[in-house]
Amino acid sequence: MRDLSHGDDAAAVNSLRSAVMRLGRRLKHQRVDESLSPTEMSVLGTLARCGSATPGELARKEHVQPPSMTRIVALLEAKGLVRLEPHPDDRRQKVVTQTETAEAMLEESRRKRNAWLAGLAAELDDEEWAKLRAAAPVLEKLAHL
Repeated sequence: MRDLSHGDDAAAVNSLRSAVMRLGRRLKHQRVDESLSPTEMSVLGTLARCGSATPGELARKEHVQPPSMTRIVALLEAKGLVRLEPHPDDRRQKVVTQTETAEAMLEESRRKRNAWLAGLAAELDDEEWAKLRAAAPVLEKLAHL
């Protein structure tokens, strides 16, 4: 493992952290449905990416405790954004599936956020845009480590 805690590497890590946090906060403000918390939106995004899952699986993927995920799933179910179905192999468990309403809301949210981010990126010069495009897969990898 590489040690990035000194000199120019440490400065780059600090700059990356700061930029990612600021950009993330600004993106959060581009929400379609203000009634959903960022955590609720994240759970819906995980379901969209990974498919149906048990509350325990969602808790692991979202890095929250299972009781917290149970509450989040109950809130999403009450809002008509997920449904609980019997687990195919284990009758003690339920599987969380997003509804068509959630799919449509996520698509609108992605569209809005992508348009906002594209507007920012349009302000970059060609060299900056090329660097950002090249960095996108690396940032995606970091997000999933």
